Amino acid sequence: MLLAIDVGNTHIVIGVFRGETLVHSWRLTTIRERTADELGILVSDLCDRHEVRQSEISGIVIASVVPPLTGTLISMVTQYFGRVPLLFEPAVNGGIPILIDNPAEVGADRVVNSIAAFATYGQQGLPIIVIDFGTATTFDAVSAKGEYLGGVICPGPQVSADALVQRTAKLPRIDVRKPPRVIGTNTIGAMQAGLFWGYVDMVEGLVKRIKSELGGAAIVVATGGLASIVAPESKTVDHVDPELTLRGLRLWWERQATDSRSTDSRQSSKQ
Repeated sequence: MLLAIDVGNTHIVIGVFRGETLVHSWRLTTIRERTADELGILVSDLCDRHEVRQSEISGIVIASVVPPLTGTLISMVTQYFGRVPLLFEPAVNGGIPILIDNPAEVGADRVVNSIAAFATYGQQGLPIIVIDFGTATTFDAVSAKGEYLGGVICPGPQVSADALVQRTAKLPRIDVRKPPRVIGTNTIGAMQAGLFWGYVDMVEGLVKRIKSELGGAAIVVATGGLASIVAPESKTVDHVDPELTLRGLRLWWERQATDSRSTDSRQSSKQ
């Protein structure tokens, strides 16, 4: 069994795979001040509640875009699961050609998403656009050859909603959701229309521009917390794939394990 951990700015998403099957997944709120013991107790309790024995975990993989928590997670799994994890670092061991100016700048989750998207949807021979509706909304372009080409970073819908409230005196804090109509007849309705339909049209416009730079047709895959809300209203999204990041981590971990076994085999044959 594989324990896959994706550390994002809003949530820590944890998945347990048995072979290729994701058997359990959980979300924890990202709190940078949490200690290894606090996280260890939480994750151990989740495993116990779902009858996942820690002794069954044969591998652990971590991708993180929150540096203060990276070391904490590594310490936690080492102490509580007795295994040293594989840490996904795009510029070091990305497992995919990263064709941008500085590969060290790209977020681990964006490259992991690209790995999973190409493995899942790349058979059609078209470029792929991955939209991740997280704290930030990111658009990532993957070539038909499986190369990471770069992308776009925008503030996420909830970040925009919170910024609107902070910078205005009379607007209330709201959750992003589809309103019954575009023309709001009250303040909350007007805010929801601006945030929701503004994001839908932003997705439409940016995908159109990205497709143009990619040469025309492309497969568009949406993931992230708000994908299931925003994507159905977009005519450009072909697939909604909520487990894309966890699957990408599993694929990358399997490739690392295979490469390691191949290296060991070659060294043994030389001896």
